[in-house]
Amino acid sequence: MFFWDPTYIIVLPAILLALYAQMRVRSTYGRYSQVPIASRMTGAEVAGEILRRHGLSSVQVEPIGGTLSDHYDPRTRVLRLSQGVYDGASVAAVGVAAHETGHALQHAEHYGPLALRSAMVPVSSFGSWLAYPLFFLGFFFHSGTMMQLGILIFSAAVAFTVVTLPVEFNASARAMRVLASEGFVTSDELTGVRAVLSAAALTYVAAAATAVLQLLRLLLLSNMRREE
Repeated sequence: MFFWDPTYIIVLPAILLALYAQMRVRSTYGRYSQVPIASRMTGAEVAGEILRRHGLSSVQVEPIGGTLSDHYDPRTRVLRLSQGVYDGASVAAVGVAAHETGHALQHAEHYGPLALRSAMVPVSSFGSWLAYPLFFLGFFFHSGTMMQLGILIFSAAVAFTVVTLPVEFNASARAMRVLASEGFVTSDELTGVRAVLSAAALTYVAAAATAVLQLLRLLLLSNMRREE
């Protein structure tokens, strides 16, 4: 009964949104990966040039395996780009590279939400794997304390996904602004960049929605167990 309880209906819309977001980001990225950029600059070159112009030459740009595995590590000040972005001279590659460079700019400017998200990483990682076992052990053994502890820990993971939203939106806004104002892309190419980054943003919205609704589901299950 637990695996198929009615409260799953609460999370279903967010799960469907997440599936749609994943399909959309891969489709949009795939489409604009085939559109060459007029400057012929690769993602790595664009990222390096943006960093140089903004006085962040000390930030390293490195390739990393995988697809859409791009990220900026504020601990080591390293910007890692997936091979397709690092070597790609396409609208998609430039857009993704500029977005990740936006995180480096946030870090340099001590952007509050980025600092908060970075501080939350250990707690979020801890909570993401511990919360469910705690909660459902409490659920099966009728331990309100364990259920509440699981909910509390999971709340930290939910907070992380919510804090991630302004961080990602701001990085995309910075990317669009820099690419347009500093002449990296044409107006038509900027439209493609916007499409790629908008699709990527939807995945973060879906993740936050899923986490929030999962938390609501745990609260409902806890309340149901108390009323038995």
